[in-house]
Amino acid sequence: MSLAAVLAPPRWKSAGLWIVRGLLALAFAGAGAAKLYGVPMLVEEFQHIGLGQWFRYLTGALELLGAFLILAPSLAAFGAVLLICIMIGATVTHLFVIGGSTVPALVLLALSAIVAYAKRDQIASLAKHL
Repeated sequence: MSLAAVLAPPRWKSAGLWIVRGLLALAFAGAGAAKLYGVPMLVEEFQHIGLGQWFRYLTGALELLGAFLILAPSLAAFGAVLLICIMIGATVTHLFVIGGSTVPALVLLALSAIVAYAKRDQIASLAKHL
């Protein structure tokens, strides 16, 4: 048995991680596109936040970037970290500013954390080079 075969994760773990990454990419691509398109509910929500509509555009663009990065095998960890930061902000905003349920944000945060943990070697590699 080769060393590569011993170090490779089981096939089901790899497939499961791809499924999670795909679901996250779909969720964030849809949310980001809705923010950039200007869905009236989101325009009103960001108006209530009080930072202006530029923040809606920024959030939408970052969500689309995170959706793209999480699908790129060599950049998945960085996409996951970006999405974690966005979901922390969403959770805090729901708790203290706009109200509503934090459950969707927390679920997406947890799924993003799973990807970041699974791809932690990418983060460690960057840390070594810095």
